[in-house]
Amino acid sequence: MADVLGSPSLYARRLSNSPSACFPASVNSVVPNLKSCKRILSVASCSIGDVWPLPFKPRKQFASLKVHAAITETDQPKWWEKDAGPNMVDIHSTQEFLGALSQAGDGLVIVEFYGTWCASCRALFPKLCKTAQEHPEILFLKVNFDENKPMCKSLNVKVLPYFHFYHGADGQVESFSCSLAKFQKIKDAIEKHGSARCSAGPPKGVGDLNLEVGSLLKDNQTGSSSF
Repeated sequence: MADVLGSPSLYARRLSNSPSACFPASVNSVVPNLKSCKRILSVASCSIGDVWPLPFKPRKQFASLKVHAAITETDQPKWWEKDAGPNMVDIHSTQEFLGALSQAGDGLVIVEFYGTWCASCRALFPKLCKTAQEHPEILFLKVNFDENKPMCKSLNVKVLPYFHFYHGADGQVESFSCSLAKFQKIKDAIEKHGSARCSAGPPKGVGDLNLEVGSLLKDNQTGSSSF
């Protein structure tokens, strides 16, 4: 028995027939050569290095877009400055207001008192512009509350947007506050007061304003201002 186990030829044959003897060969067939791996990695690194150095400057492009957008916004008029037609006029003083009422004669005049900060005024304004275009025979006056506070207080304007309707010698025929949801009130008032009437004198209902015009002229002469 000792001779059989110690026989080198028999041990060699058993080792060659053992599955473990074939294991290193199978591993060599699956795992690639280290040199080939290094060569592949070197090629991959070169290809990646060739791609990333491409010029890419997104910040300058975005900056130019922001500048263009800012210029576009500044070129556009404010919502209350949009032109709705020749029959919609901005009023900047009490004198302009009284002059516009006098020149309107027996025609219907609709006065809107608004604020640039008023969300309801902004929401209603596009529909008011459309109404002005549909009724070229009606004069629409826009009065900025912040620019004409003394006049607005004299006319008892306490909420915005607020509307006055004037018709020739009849003077002020109606006044009310209105929002976009209640815009039908304006249409109903136009239908009610839109008929032509004869003008027999100066417009009524603005007596307090006439007194204020006198005080304004007096203040101007003395160098003071009530605004």
